Amino acid sequence: MSSTGTTGHGATGPRDARHEREAAARHEWEAAARLLRAATRSGAHLIAEAASLVQGWAVLADPIAGAVYSTPAAAAADGVHAAAAPLEHPHCTQHPAAGAVLVLAPAPTVPPGHACHVATTTAALLEVRGQRAAELRGEQMRLHTTLIRLLLAGHTAAVTETLGGNRLTHVTVYRLSGPDLPTAHEVLWRAVRPSLAPHADACTLIGRPDGELVVAELHHGGDDGRILRLVSRLSERHHLLAGMAGPLPLAETPTAHSDAAAARHSATPDSRIVPADAVGTSRLAPLLPAAPYARWAASVLRPLSPAHQHLLLVWLRAGSKPRAAAALGLSAGTVRARIRDLSRLLGADLEDATVQAHLLLALRAPAPDLDLADAGADADADAGIRLSSSRNRSGSCPARPARLEALPDELLDTEAARSWAAGLVGGLEPHLRIALACWLRHHARTAPAAAELHVHRTTLAGWLTRCADHLARNLADATVRAEVHLALKATRNGPDDPTALPRRGGRTYRRL
Repeated sequence: MSSTGTTGHGATGPRDARHEREAAARHEWEAAARLLRAATRSGAHLIAEAASLVQGWAVLADPIAGAVYSTPAAAAADGVHAAAAPLEHPHCTQHPAAGAVLVLAPAPTVPPGHACHVATTTAALLEVRGQRAAELRGEQMRLHTTLIRLLLAGHTAAVTETLGGNRLTHVTVYRLSGPDLPTAHEVLWRAVRPSLAPHADACTLIGRPDGELVVAELHHGGDDGRILRLVSRLSERHHLLAGMAGPLPLAETPTAHSDAAAARHSATPDSRIVPADAVGTSRLAPLLPAAPYARWAASVLRPLSPAHQHLLLVWLRAGSKPRAAAALGLSAGTVRARIRDLSRLLGADLEDATVQAHLLLALRAPAPDLDLADAGADADADAGIRLSSSRNRSGSCPARPARLEALPDELLDTEAARSWAAGLVGGLEPHLRIALACWLRHHARTAPAAAELHVHRTTLAGWLTRCADHLARNLADATVRAEVHLALKATRNGPDDPTALPRRGGRTYRRL
């Protein structure tokens, strides 16, 4: 009696299973070795190797930066979407890795165990790379902050030599503030992956020189918008307010730095990042006659140097001297003293709301065209001759240079300007109009305006909220307030006097 067949079957079964286990272990070891070799090169090579091992695609998705690495590149959008909505992509394998999400889409023929092993190993190697980067991050962040300080001090040649980028000619500056800047700093650093070696004629510096987050993107002429998109996402996710200025030549980095701070004061939760070009951009200026407007602005600003004009522009856009001082890197006392000197130089009371509105309009005027300037000079010369002759005949004095207290009639006395003013403040109820005008005269200070109106501050605050809703403007923006002030003056039929506030008795009012 023989049992050869039974014994042979029993002997080969365990042996085949053992061979399969050994083959699977050897396969996983080879996969781990390939991933380790790729990780020593770069994160991009690691993701590419993971995609090759699962015979599909692999994406490292960051919540701020989007797709950090993607193989193939066309899978980036799918990977980001899978990380954001994992339940909609059950065929994908996902693992958290170094503050991001690793997404693998294996081929149908790849065993699930192998795909899981590749995903786990890749995520672990990404964590190791992230920890190594974190060890070096502190020193790198301090170096970036030092380079930003050098840029602001005017040492642009030293910075570009350190970066090794001879084609770095312009800078775009972002200044961010918010409740948790250290965390936002680390998140943005991880998303941008800054390097001191210029890539594609661009280099990004990120630092916190004075307790705020500053991003300086150095590039050649213009940027590709990548940093702007990252800063926008960061601002939304971490509830930050940001101002942006540039691109400007590297030598004008201090100007971009102060302009970005002034722009940040116009940011709101609905518009968290504001470009400096949008702050102070007048909706009235394009409606004014070009030649008279440019000549008036040039005449008004003739006593001022470019540095004087920049200081005044930052002050008017920031809305207060302390804010302007912070933007300019000066003390509040220095800013106050310089504005007093400029007030004497211009021969105008720069604390007057109307003068400030006119000055901002002059500072935002377009540069006069050369032909128009020559024609204006000839016209002024002819007018001077006529006035001189008139004075000789009648003893009257010639016209004085343009001043800030009043605008020339030819500027606002046009159909376009009147239509603009009526469209902006038209329809305001009388008590709202009077309250708004009084508040603007007091430079947006509620307490003194409420005292003059003889109403409670809470009442005035409610009225101002209704005014902002009616105007569809952000009254926290100093430049918006300046234009509303001009519109109220242009549409005034009588004095917007607090004594004319409609009342019903006591401290209440009545609707008309």
